[in-house]
Amino acid sequence: MKQDATSNTYYETTNLLLSEYYSRTLAYLLIAATVATGCYLKHFNNNTLIWLIPFALLYPHFVKLLIEHFKDPAGAAQQQSFRFIDAALMGGFTALVGFSLIPSLLAALIVVFSALIHGGIKALLAGCLAFISTALALWFFLQPPLMLQTPLLISTAAFAAAALYFCYMAYYVYFQGMLLSKAKEQVKREQAKAVHLAHSLAKYLSPQVWESIFSGKRGVKLEAQRKKLTVFFSDIKGFTELSEELEAEALTDVLNTYLNEMSKIALKYGGTIDKFIGDSVMIFFGDPSTHGAKKDALAAVSMAIEMRKHMKVLRQHWRTQGIDKPLEIRMGINTGYCTVGNFGAETRMDYTIIGREVNLASRLESAADANEILISTETYSLVKDVVMGRDKGQIQVKGFTRPIQIFQVVDYRRDLGETRSFVEHELSGFSMYMDTNNIQSYDKERIIEALNQAAEHLRDKII
Repeated sequence: MKQDATSNTYYETTNLLLSEYYSRTLAYLLIAATVATGCYLKHFNNNTLIWLIPFALLYPHFVKLLIEHFKDPAGAAQQQSFRFIDAALMGGFTALVGFSLIPSLLAALIVVFSALIHGGIKALLAGCLAFISTALALWFFLQPPLMLQTPLLISTAAFAAAALYFCYMAYYVYFQGMLLSKAKEQVKREQAKAVHLAHSLAKYLSPQVWESIFSGKRGVKLEAQRKKLTVFFSDIKGFTELSEELEAEALTDVLNTYLNEMSKIALKYGGTIDKFIGDSVMIFFGDPSTHGAKKDALAAVSMAIEMRKHMKVLRQHWRTQGIDKPLEIRMGINTGYCTVGNFGAETRMDYTIIGREVNLASRLESAADANEILISTETYSLVKDVVMGRDKGQIQVKGFTRPIQIFQVVDYRRDLGETRSFVEHELSGFSMYMDTNNIQSYDKERIIEALNQAAEHLRDKII
């Protein structure tokens, strides 16, 4: 890539140098053609102006050699200086030919056109200033005779030389436009490739981490900070036994389906997915962005409740695939100060969290029963006004000297009792889960009809 960039730079520099050389040569051809024709017709004083012919023919080559001698042949300031000198010389030419109308107008047009093509408005103003001031100063000091009328042959020669210049500059502008179009297409292809690569790499990172890195909010370097986070761990109880019964392909499909569905729920609640370890999932809330410790904890618990409910849907899906073994999720949640950031080596980093509170969340998950969510006292104190928890007393946790008070998440307080929004029941050959909060009004009648059909079919069935 570096070699290609160097080659492109060299090509662009050479192309710019040649275009400047050709355009300058054709511009000065106007001077040579005008003076040569005027001397031939004895319209100008031969002894006074004939020296302009070799000067006009040799000067562009001299400038080219001078530019090539410099270290930076494409330097903007250097090129602008020579264009300023060109404008001044054109102004001197118009004064020496007595402001002959046609050659003078064509010389002025060349100065204006060259300035606009290569330098813009500032170059135009500078060129016009150099052209006019030099013409007036030279005429004032030399007092050449005014020859405003231009003979036809001189006008023809001047027009022919100017036409060559303008034709070349038109081709140059067209050629530069083609190069610009190709460059734009190349940039678009590179951008599309970069976007595709970025989205591919994003799948190896949590979306929040990926966004913070690519937006420039977070640097890719070894660093960490202390933050109050809510940490979530989960795994599938019975997955090890299931792995011994299923073929590798079927097991892979079950695991990927489970992790994909759980990831969608995690992202829905704003969780940062740290890692997958087999059937285990580690998620944390509060970094890279946070809504405050209370809302982060509530989001984590809400996510766990929805995951537990969604497992019923997944179990029904797996039954249709011949997997009758009930797979239950168990979860542990804890809130506390953790160290979060990039850990590892300069060549291979892992954005993760470490600390005592992370270990406690993992231990709570290990201590949970099937279909159970265990949370610490710290987490429960933040969500107890929204979530109902059952006191499960204290347990001794490995790595902690003192017993840990834990709570079992029952459900949202609003969903308990007569006003609860969900109905669920599961038996052999029957599974139902309904959450009225997620049912749209236009689906209500269809659901009632499906339930009635199921009830009639069950009544008519002789068991």
